[in-house]
Amino acid sequence: MSLKSLSFRQIEEQTDDIYEAVVVMERRAKQILQDRLAEKLLQEEDSRDLGVFDEVPEIDPETYQEVEKVTTVAIKEFINGELTWHKNPQDPKK
Repeated sequence: MSLKSLSFRQIEEQTDDIYEAVVVMERRAKQILQDRLAEKLLQEEDSRDLGVFDEVPEIDPETYQEVEKVTTVAIKEFINGELTWHKNPQDPKK
């Protein structure tokens, strides 16, 4: 896994405020993480319903799926213009 640099120009295409961009991407990353955790909990709950308590799950290298980091997904969505957000009207103005 290699690191890739981000162009500020790509971020500025979405918003002129870099701090706003960081907050939007951070909140989206949290949403993605919460969705993944909820999905995992649902899968674990299904296995409990089946009464599988005494087995330790083994990770099979052939079926292992590596998922992209939530921050990477959020940044890609932001850069591609897939995210929408609204400013809170109660926030103080500059």
